[in-house]
Formats: sequence, structure tokens, C-alpha cells
Amino acid sequence: MLNDNLSLLCDFYELTMSNGYLKNGFYKKEVYFDLFFRKVPDNGGFAIVAGLEQVIEYINNLHFDESDIEYLRSKNLFDEDFLEYLKKFRFSGDIYAVPEGTPIFPNEPILTVKAPAIEAQLIETFLLLTINHQTLIATKANRIVRAAQGRAVLEFGSRRAQGASGAVDGARAAYIGGCLGTACTLTDKLYGVPAGGTMAHSWIQMFDSEYDAFKTYCELYPENTTLLVDTYNTLKSGIPNAIKVFKEVLVPKGIKNFAIRLDSGDISYLSKRARKMLDDAGLKECKITVSNSLDEYLIRDLMMQGAEIDTFGVGERLITSSSSPVFGGVYKLVAVENEGGEIVPKIKVSENTAKITNPHFKKVYRYFDNESGKALADELCVYDEIIDTTKPRTIFDSNATWKTKTLTNFTAKELLVPVFKNGECVYNQPSINEIADYCRKQIDLLWDEVKRFENPHTYYVDLSKKLYEIKNILLNIYGV
Repeated sequence: MLNDNLSLLCDFYELTMSNGYLKNGFYKKEVYFDLFFRKVPDNGGFAIVAGLEQVIEYINNLHFDESDIEYLRSKNLFDEDFLEYLKKFRFSGDIYAVPEGTPIFPNEPILTVKAPAIEAQLIETFLLLTINHQTLIATKANRIVRAAQGRAVLEFGSRRAQGASGAVDGARAAYIGGCLGTACTLTDKLYGVPAGGTMAHSWIQMFDSEYDAFKTYCELYPENTTLLVDTYNTLKSGIPNAIKVFKEVLVPKGIKNFAIRLDSGDISYLSKRARKMLDDAGLKECKITVSNSLDEYLIRDLMMQGAEIDTFGVGERLITSSSSPVFGGVYKLVAVENEGGEIVPKIKVSENTAKITNPHFKKVYRYFDNESGKALADELCVYDEIIDTTKPRTIFDSNATWKTKTLTNFTAKELLVPVFKNGECVYNQPSINEIADYCRKQIDLLWDEVKRFENPHTYYVDLSKKLYEIKNILLNIYGV
């Protein structure tokens, strides 16, 4: 995280509402908020959740220092009692979340907060911006990685990212989504995502000749050489000079780990010509890396054209998810606890039915087929429901209620796990490599039809009968 104290990174109305909660006594109420999203980016079949580690860091450090209090006092809007409350502020609630790297689907909770009203309200903005951003990038990265069909994908986007945290945390999310490394050095330092890189065109232009630039670099970094061959003329000078230097400097030392990089031109054509030239020169071990405004669709086309590529460096279209740059996560009140401890469900209604929320404190179950191991469906249930996997269970497609799926031989797994209890972190945060490996395994549990780029099969997400009935009661009360 680039700034330790981000307590004022919130929408101003969260402070005005919290001031009001204190004045009318609502600050004592325990409330429940769900963070969820409504639509998969790029019209895909699923998203991949990321950003929980940064949420944990934020909650652990959440406080208002003296400069924060003085700033708020200067607005002449907040009661002194509220400012005194903020001086002692610490998060004391519970948070449940879907682990990073898990495939997720629209309208199911990614994260649930149970906390006193002010605490739950003040953390809304940071939770949304963090989960929205990293989930967006992890999802885009995974699409690109799947398009590469087993070839390595590296994240190259820092210089085109939206700000420093967009670059740093975006590279982290891309690694969760399946990229094997990043060009962002700070992400390596902070999170352990492998950083790497060799040269830009400016290195080559600094020398009197392309050959001298290549040779000097190989002599300086013989174990880490990728030569950029398109500064002048890829086929007439770039590749021939690279071949010459590899044979003069690296091959005699027994080094076999080297590559060339193509960054412009017709990548498919040039990669095929490059492969033939390298093979004819006896350098079959030389890898070919390509970059230049790549995304999943261009990579898929290159693969269909038989391009000879070992590694893709993907920049702006990944780090900004330029084809679908907003992940529409929202944070909605779903329940309030009364003085007797009863959890009272709450709902938001709208003439736009897509914006009607699913009420109550919930569990999310994912059902897996016992024979194939594949994920079959998800079901949103009231917090106290227990699933009996010995009995058949009928699941409705939430997008077309006439479509059903009956599960018979299945296993149920709860997706939301405790992260904070009574303000204390109880979650054993996995390493970034463990998260990335978990993500790969979870993606493998999805049917191929759900993973299509165009018109993916709709994964079933349903409400339990109990939750469905509660929702209908609330809709009838509010006249929908």
C-alpha cells in the first residue's frame, strides 16, 4: 500500500451519515453490508476476486490521526462528539470474504461486513475501490492467459496504468489471474511478484551500432538476455545482429536461456520469419517474446495464424482493462440487528430490476459434481441454513427462472470465510504464489463452456427457497 493512513479515502457522505448515526443513536446498531457485482466485464462467464490482502492491511491500520480530525473540524459541519468518536476509532466488526483467486459470479456476495453502523459505512469506498480494481485486472489477465494457450504472459503496463497504485496493485492482480511476472519493480518488492526486463529502444540508440548495443548487453547480463530487434530493421539487421552476438558471446559459454523481442510490425509474419532464421542459424533454443498493444483477442488471432511465440508481454490493455474498464461492484445494506439480537432483512428496490438487492445475512454455497469435480452451481442461502447433500437439490437459473438443474451426486462448499472477528484478523493470508496456484486450480473446476470469450454458458446462481420467500415478502411490502 502506497500510503499507510487512508482513513479519509472515503466518500464525504460516509462521514456526514456517520455523524448523523452518532447523533440519533444508530451508531450502536449492528448492520450487515454485502459487496457484490452485477455484470462480468467483457461479457465473460465469470470474474476472479482479488484485493483481499489490501483490505486486510487497510482495516488493520484504520484510524484518524490529529491532522484528519483538524481537517474535518475545519469543515464546520461535524459535531465535536463525532470528532471525539473518530479519535478513538477502530474497526470492531466482522468481515467474511471469498478468498482471492476464486471465480465469482454476478449478484453473490464477494465480501460481507457485520459491524456497528458507522464502522460499516466508513469503510465502503476503500473496500469497493480495492476489490473492484484488482478483481477487474485479475479477470482481464486470466482471459489473456487463457488466450495464450500455455505460453507465458508477462504484465508490462505500469507506464499506462491509472496512477501508482493502479500500476502496483494491478500487477499483483495480474499475477493472481495467471501472468508469470511483471515489469513493475515495486510490485516485486512489496508483494513478491517476479519482476524482470532487459532493454528499451533507447539502449540500442545510445550506441554507434545495433551490434555494439547487443554485444555489450550480452556481456553485462549473459544469464538474462532478451534483445529488442525492431529498433531499425527487424529482418535485415535486428535478428541477424542478435544471431551474431548470441553465437559470439553466449553459445561459447554454454548459455541457452536467451530470447529476442518483437515490439512492432506484423507480429505473426515477423515471428514466423524470426523462428526460421533462428532455427537455420542453429539457435532452436532461442525464445521469441512479443509485445505491442496485445489483448486476448489479438493473442487468440495470433495463435490461430500459427505465430511462433513463446512469451507475450501485455501492457495497456491489461493494466487498464481497456475493453471493459469498470468493474461494477456495489456495497449495499442487507440487514440490521435489532436490540433483541434479531437479524432483520433489508432490501433496496428499483424499477430497474437488475438493481433490486438480495436481502439478509447470507451464506454462499458452491456445489461440485462428485464425479467430474466440476462446479455445478452456486446458491445464496440465509445465514443459518445447512445444506443436506444426501438429498437432490433443484437450482434455478437466476437469468431464466424456467431453466432448472437438479443436483444429485454433489458436494457443497461455503465460499465466504471469516476474515475479521470482533475487529481482529482471523484469516491466515496465503502467499501470492499460493493465491495464484489456487486460482489456476479453481479455474480448472469450471466447465469449458463457462470460459468461452463470446456467449459463455450462464453459470447457475440461485436463491434458496427460504431466501427467495423472504425477498418476495419484502418486495410485496414495498409495492413491487
